[in-house]
Amino acid sequence: MKTILTLGKKIKEYRLKGNMTLKDLSEKTGLSAGFLSQLERGMSTVAIDSLMNIAKALDTNIKDFFSDEDISAGEIVRSYEREVLKIHENGYIHYLLSANQTTQMLLPRVVEILPQKNTEKIQKYSHEGEEFVFVLEGILTLYLAGDIYELYPGDSAHYISHKPHNWQNRTNKAVKILSVHSPNFLKEGQSNGF
Repeated sequence: MKTILTLGKKIKEYRLKGNMTLKDLSEKTGLSAGFLSQLERGMSTVAIDSLMNIAKALDTNIKDFFSDEDISAGEIVRSYEREVLKIHENGYIHYLLSANQTTQMLLPRVVEILPQKNTEKIQKYSHEGEEFVFVLEGILTLYLAGDIYELYPGDSAHYISHKPHNWQNRTNKAVKILSVHSPNFLKEGQSNGF
């Protein structure tokens, strides 16, 4: 709750510095003045994309809304601090979910898989460890050993990584998954897992 209060106060501070009314900010962001008022009073939470729109409208950076003690140092990764780990040519975008990616045993990621045009033959791969996959958005096609599974939002899979496997998006909308991988191939001494 303290972070929400701090966030609301900072948004109001930047809005007033820019001589903007709630109505002005509402028009620039597409968010209602009532919602913005509740946000400034710490009575509502906000999605990261809406927060980015507010920062843009106030001509500032999203990090400026948080005090130094709100910004994580180690164990916590805020949504606005998330780093892109890798972007594959075939439409896979990997986002890191850990600030300690080189020291921990697990590697948690959010992977966004864009619609893929070439759905003919998928190459499966295998490696050491195990993986857990949870579908957040869209329909994920999971190839596991000799089987093919369609996973929907809320579905999950947990498998040993030495079984040949791969993921694919065979739809026309983006797929977003939570993937937890062990061992952590970013950890010192581990080989690259993808």
